Amino acid sequence: MVGTLLFNACIRQNNAKLLSNLWISTNGRLSSSLAETKNILSNELNGIREAGTWKAERVITSKQKSEIRVKGNQQPIMNFCANNYLGLSANEEVIEAGKKALDSHGAGLSSVRFICGTQDIHKDLEAKIAKFHEKDDAILYASCFDANAGLFEVLLTPEDAVISDELNHASIIDGIRLCKAERLRYKHRDMADLENLLIKTKGSRQRLIVTDGVFSMDGNVAPLKEICDLADKHKALVFIDECHATGFFGKTGRGTEEHCGLTGRVDIINSTLGKALGGAAGGYTAGPKELIDLLRQRSRPYLFSNTLPPPVVACASKAFDLVMKNVDLPQKVLKNTQQFRKRMTEAGFTIGGDNEHPICPVMLGDARLASTFADKMLEKGIYVIGFSFPVVPKGKARIRVQISASHSSKEIDHAVDSFIEIGKELGVVN
Repeated sequence: MVGTLLFNACIRQNNAKLLSNLWISTNGRLSSSLAETKNILSNELNGIREAGTWKAERVITSKQKSEIRVKGNQQPIMNFCANNYLGLSANEEVIEAGKKALDSHGAGLSSVRFICGTQDIHKDLEAKIAKFHEKDDAILYASCFDANAGLFEVLLTPEDAVISDELNHASIIDGIRLCKAERLRYKHRDMADLENLLIKTKGSRQRLIVTDGVFSMDGNVAPLKEICDLADKHKALVFIDECHATGFFGKTGRGTEEHCGLTGRVDIINSTLGKALGGAAGGYTAGPKELIDLLRQRSRPYLFSNTLPPPVVACASKAFDLVMKNVDLPQKVLKNTQQFRKRMTEAGFTIGGDNEHPICPVMLGDARLASTFADKMLEKGIYVIGFSFPVVPKGKARIRVQISASHSSKEIDHAVDSFIEIGKELGVVN
């Protein structure tokens, strides 16, 4: 106890010398090397706070819905920053499906898939995903991060090349780092640069073009038709990450392919079950049967991670059912998105991204301004988050608003009214 108090006092005073020698006064319980490491980390944390980019975690005490309860707030809060695009995280049919699976198939498998962790519901969901995307087969992972980590190392060898959009998600970047193929980046959505790299790598055995379908920080859509045309011209494969498109983007929620009128042209699709499709967890790869079979044999996140829990599988499966039989849900997302974007633009805000996508970045530029703006919105009963470096580039801080099918027209108007009031207070709009 005395050692802990001494250590905390040293941290507050930023006294490296005291920290490095603290182990002497605490009978050796704290090594000098550990004390120095903690001092280094403390300085890093102080730097984040001073820069105004500290990311505080607000504690939600209710289900994930359009209206939530946040610890420390007496009144309900309207949620405009969740990936719950279809409002299915608290859908009663989805919840009931998870409860039934808990009774019938248990809490978890205590195993990986190839040992004793594959149940009938896992195979059923994989078949449903493949049908949804019109692919041969699909394979489940614990998350789409794992799906991205498990793909490239298996598919690509030193004889191959992977060409990736420079603003792809961190999980794609990390997954590509694991493979031994030649790795190249093209400028964001720059088709001339992509074609130059395709020409440069024409001697490779395989070439894989890699892009997010929708880029999560900006809400802009990959130029998929042009990418697929270049892939056909240069005999390359196309991969897209559809985490911010599956279930709600496109006329029937089939994602970027459908939105661009290109269903079936993309070779490999990775996506998530943890956003629009129930919001729990899980990811997958959908594509040619031969690829999926090879991933089952060699993909490390699949082979060495516990099986996706049965209740999560059942919730996602029910979410797919709801999307496939109810095309009104994606259309409700679109209608709400257009209402928000139109009113915000008319008020003088700069809104990034595609006009039809529910990721609506309110561009503010300054990191501290974004953080202050978000705090003031919470005071108005609107839950949004300010994004700044390193999540987005320096000088491009924003509040990322995400619209859901569960938002009412009245709730959207209230959010916009709050933005306008605070925007005037902070000098963002007139």
